[in-house]
Amino acid sequence: MPLIEGTKSASADPLQSIQSELDETYRGLKEINLMLEQSRVEVNKLTQRNAAITAHLQQIQGNLAQMPAEEVRLAYDSALDAQQRLFVMRGQLEKLQGDQSHLERYKANLERLRDTFSASGNGGAAKEKGALASVEMLVNAQEAERQRLSRQMHDGPAQALSNFILQTEIAMRLLDVDAEQARTELGNLKAAAMSTFQKVRNFIFELRPMMLDDLGLVPTIRRYAETFKEQAGMELNVTVTGNERRMEPYLEVLVFRAMQELLGNSARYSQASLVKIQVDMGDSVVKLNVDDNGKGFDPEAIGKEHGLGLKLIKERVELLGGNFEIDSVPGKGARVMLAVPARTGS
Repeated sequence: MPLIEGTKSASADPLQSIQSELDETYRGLKEINLMLEQSRVEVNKLTQRNAAITAHLQQIQGNLAQMPAEEVRLAYDSALDAQQRLFVMRGQLEKLQGDQSHLERYKANLERLRDTFSASGNGGAAKEKGALASVEMLVNAQEAERQRLSRQMHDGPAQALSNFILQTEIAMRLLDVDAEQARTELGNLKAAAMSTFQKVRNFIFELRPMMLDDLGLVPTIRRYAETFKEQAGMELNVTVTGNERRMEPYLEVLVFRAMQELLGNSARYSQASLVKIQVDMGDSVVKLNVDDNGKGFDPEAIGKEHGLGLKLIKERVELLGGNFEIDSVPGKGARVMLAVPARTGS
């Protein structure tokens, strides 16, 4: 993390540190854009190949009794290989798209911070220190989220993919011995692959839900709440008031990420069984309230385990001229409220 390491040795010139981090981000975006283009081309090729192999398999299944066992085995091998390659490439494409969105947001934050320093002539020492601390908190929070998702990927889809290889080998050996049992194994493999694919999609949705870009804040909140409700097994209510509309992308991202963090805290730390989410799309102010019936906490003694996320939300909201409040007492649940000036997207 170049920016954080640089704050100690180059604190005398924070603007230069920010510009250096921006240059690294520009280079990273350029590389990701190139990889995205290459991945899209490869996915298109694999999709066409998969369609051709699927059509060939359908022909074989129609004449299974007359087909040599070796030809059937080769056909299934080709189908499994094509599906696996397409699955992996689609996952890589979606990951790259998530990385691209992440870097675009990070770049925008750095550019705003750079412009703030430039406009104020670098400001006073206390202001510089506070701004750099905000960037450090942002980077640390992003790194913590990456580590969490990395663990989930290792314990979930990565382990499942290892099992897929074993199941494929079993099915291949059975083809020459017991075709019916081989077909059963392949069916089990398909079901497991579909389940794992859904888990990967859930991870990607957490990283950057595409419908936030396509449909906007409110539909994304409702969709995320429904998914979270099923996964966490809690009662969850979403209420939306005001003029539902599209806003500036950075505002939609801020409110959605705040809701995501607060909902996660209610489930992981507060152990709540009921969470109420209220979104008020006012003409000049957008408000978000997240109210739970969990064990609550002392706002003045937020632990390091989940305090970083709350502090980051507060920093972002106040940076945009908004308000952030916590109303919580140990044993009596928690209510977190934020309000930010509303700007309609173009």
